[in-house]
Order: sequence, then structure tokens, then C-alpha cells
Amino acid sequence: MADTSTTAAAAKPVDPRLAVLREFWFYFSENRGAVIGLWVFLFVVAIAVFADLIAPYGAIDQYRDALLKPPFWQEGADPRFLLGTDAVGRDMLSRLIYGSRFSLFVGCIVVSGALVVGVVVGLIAGYAGGRIDTLIMRLMDIILAFPSLLLALALVAVLGPSLVNAMIAIAIVQQPHYVRLTRAAVLSEKTKDYVVAARVAGARPLRLMFVTILPNCLSPLIVQAALSFSTAILDAAALGFLGMGAQPPTPEWGTMLAEAREFILRAWWVVTFPGLAILITVLAINLMGDGLRDALDPKLKRS
Repeated sequence: MADTSTTAAAAKPVDPRLAVLREFWFYFSENRGAVIGLWVFLFVVAIAVFADLIAPYGAIDQYRDALLKPPFWQEGADPRFLLGTDAVGRDMLSRLIYGSRFSLFVGCIVVSGALVVGVVVGLIAGYAGGRIDTLIMRLMDIILAFPSLLLALALVAVLGPSLVNAMIAIAIVQQPHYVRLTRAAVLSEKTKDYVVAARVAGARPLRLMFVTILPNCLSPLIVQAALSFSTAILDAAALGFLGMGAQPPTPEWGTMLAEAREFILRAWWVVTFPGLAILITVLAINLMGDGLRDALDPKLKRS
């Protein structure tokens, strides 16, 4: 009986989706930097989600009796504020914690918007071909001809300085990358046998594009989305630093840097901590993106 049950268990088919996830994690975990980046990113996400519970004070609460207080390990520190305070008496630790929400929100919205629009436009360009393809790609080339930050800055200047307009501008700037990737993948896939068979079977163009072709083009798009996430955070911080993104007193990391410029020499912590938050978050996302590339690109997998 024991041998029979063991044989039956061994013969039980494995869920293909579970096998794919196991294979993905095997190749992803081979990159130690990617695993570290994943854990750091999850830590930042947890901080953003539970900011109301973690932050000791509100993001805009001011304490007039504690202006520019240093971190707890320096002389003259206020024990109430672990990482010190800024020029108007706001707790740096609380503002950094709440700032993680804005940075991750910017990354999610920008990447989602650019990905959806870019994939749709790229599918149309690659599948339709001809003049439509030429027109779309020349428009994308025009957008790519401008330096990304300069174009985003010009768009925000037209739309008006705000976090929402900054996200719109960054999404427009990032969109051509998704269009080009999707178009290249569609051109490679649409002549393959399974697409021809679906077309002969009577599948309509929309079904061919979104159901038949698109699922086989997702790997490079996922990697691009992961890397664009960090770029979106950096661009939003740059626009905030220039005064064209989130406006004070919003605790966005780039805006915090802009507010602290005049205190660089007197209060190093008001500049260092927001800069470190941007550095660590972006580095973690980039490391995670490298791991995704290694796991999703068959050419990079070890035999």
C-alpha cells in the first residue's frame, strides 16, 4: 500500500503555473543583489503602507521649540526626534516615512500609465504596419530626441507645477520606450505559426493583438517597467527639487531636498536623509530589475 501511494503521488501532475514560478524564482534568486533589492523594496513598501502606524508624528506637524535639531547621536539633539528636525520644526523621520508613499505612488501611476498607453500604441504600430507604423514611430522618435528631464520640465511648465502634472509629464516621456519594445516584439511574433493559425481560424485583429500576441511579448515589458519605476522616482524627485513637482509642505523626497538647499552647511541631515532615501530605493529597484531580466530572458539563463 505504501509503495502504491508513493507511486501515485510521484505520478501526480505538477501545476504548470507553479512550475513556471519555481523556475522564475530559481533564476531570480541566483542574483543575490536582486534578492537584496527585493527585500529592501518590500521594506519600503511596508513603510509606505503602514506609515500612519510607524511615523511618530504627522508629516506637516511643526514644533517651534525644536528648529533644526540634529539627529539623536549628535550634541544638542532633542530626544523626541530621532533623525532631527528641519528648518520649521518638522520631524525628519516622519516626513521620510510619509515621503515613501509619494515616491511609490509616483512610480506606480507613471509606470502603469506609460505601460498601458505604450503597449496599445506599440501593438497598433507593429500589427498595422505601413503608414500608421511610420507615423507612430516618427512621433516617438521626436519625443526621444529631447532630453527626458528637459522635456518633462517643459511639459510641467505648460501644465503648471504640481505632483499630478509631474506624473503626467514623466509618463509621456517614458511612453516611447514601451512603444518601441512592444512594436519590436509584435513584428517578431506576428509572422510565427501560432499567429498565422489563429488568423486562419478567423480570429479578429483585436483578439490577435491582445490575446494571441501580447502575452508572448510581456517579458521585456516587465523588465522595462521595473527599471522605469526607479527612473520615475528620480524624475519626480528632480522636478520636485526644481520646484516643478510636488509643492511644499508635501513630504516628497525631492521637495524636501529643495527646501533644505540653504541649510546644507548648517544642517547636513536635512539634505542627507532624503538623498539617502532616494538612493537606497532606486538602487533596490534597479537591482531587482536586473534580477527580473536574468530570470525572464531565456538567453541569460544557465543551461
